[in-house]
Amino acid sequence: MLKVGLTGGIGSGKSTVARIFQALGIPVYNADAASKLLYQHNPEIRQAITTHFGQHIYENNVFKKERLAAAVFGDARQLHLLNSIIHPATIQHAKDWMAVQRAPYLVKEAALIFESGSGADLDYVIGVWAPLELRIKRVMARDGLQREAVLQRMQHQIEESVKMKLCDFVITNNDEELVLPQVLELHQCLLRLTVGEKMPVADNVS
Repeated sequence: MLKVGLTGGIGSGKSTVARIFQALGIPVYNADAASKLLYQHNPEIRQAITTHFGQHIYENNVFKKERLAAAVFGDARQLHLLNSIIHPATIQHAKDWMAVQRAPYLVKEAALIFESGSGADLDYVIGVWAPLELRIKRVMARDGLQREAVLQRMQHQIEESVKMKLCDFVITNNDEELVLPQVLELHQCLLRLTVGEKMPVADNVS
């Protein structure tokens, strides 16, 4: 069974692509959703979070993502510390999930596949690309953030053109090209790869 990563910068629309793969019957692991569960239910992670970032990260025993985000996004040292706590646990959680899947291939959706080093466990990586200004507008509308806050979050991810060149396949999600036909074509390509056909040359965004 092939293990396929799905990544892209904040606002690229990778979750939209992930939902299409799920509709096609492909198991999809969402690293962001998994990390929220780990923050809430993993006792070692909870202890580390409250020790380093404060008891206020949990209110009435419930994890508050926005409070943790506020504590780290303006501080590179704090963000590095947080990543050292959550990334190893999330990577292991994904491995455990992958081990019990039964499908021609599976998809791991994660924003930081290359940044976290988890790409080493994957056979291929799909990138979802969108222009910078469109990504900013999407995140501002989705999360109610100011432009400066969105740009601050983007600073902690690999520059988008570099990230796409690291990917084996690239899907364009620029509100002009249709996403569904691209995913359907890639789905057929991945099915062929599961039976040993040669991989085509990646169509990277320039």
